[in-house]
Amino acid sequence: MWRVAAERGLDAASMREIAAEAGVPLRVVQYHFGSKHQLLVAALNMLHRENERLARNRVHHGPANLRGVLGAMLDEFLPLDAQQAMALRVFSANARSLTDPAIASVFLSEDHPLEELVAGFIATAQESGQTAPGLDAQRKADLLVAAAVGPFGDVLHGRRTLDDVRGTLDYHLTKNSSPAS
Repeated sequence: MWRVAAERGLDAASMREIAAEAGVPLRVVQYHFGSKHQLLVAALNMLHRENERLARNRVHHGPANLRGVLGAMLDEFLPLDAQQAMALRVFSANARSLTDPAIASVFLSEDHPLEELVAGFIATAQESGQTAPGLDAQRKADLLVAAAVGPFGDVLHGRRTLDDVRGTLDYHLTKNSSPAS
C-alpha cells in the first residue's frame, strides 16, 4: 500500500494493485481489510507506528546536547532517504483527514508525543542553563515541531532544498535565537 500510494497517490491505488504488489491474492486483502478505506486507515496507522519506531532508533544524542537532539528529531520530518520520502508522500493523505474521521484519527490523536518529547528536552536543557530563563518549553516545542513538519511538502515538490529547510531549523536551534533564547 505504501509503495503504491507513494508512487501514484492514495486514491489511485486499487485493492487489486495492492494485492499484486504484496504478492497475495486479492481475496486475502479483501478478507483482512473489507474495503479499500479500511486498508488505507490500517496502512496509515502502521506507517505512523513504523516511522515513530525508526525515528526513536535514529536519534542518538544525549539530553546534554539539546541542539543535536532536536535537530535529529526534526530531521525525521524531512525526506532524507527513500523510506522517509515515501512515508511523507503517503502522509500527504493528511489533507483527507479534513473530511474523513478515520484518517483524521491517525494524524490527530489527543496526545502530542513528539511535542511533549521535544518540550521535555527543552525543559532538561533549561535545568542545565542551556536555554534562556523563563522560556515556555511547551510553546517552543510546538513551534519547532510545526516548523519541521511544515516544509516537507516544499522539499518533495522541489520548491525548497533540504539545505534550505535545515538552515531555517538550525537558525531556530542556535544559541542566539531559540530554544536557547
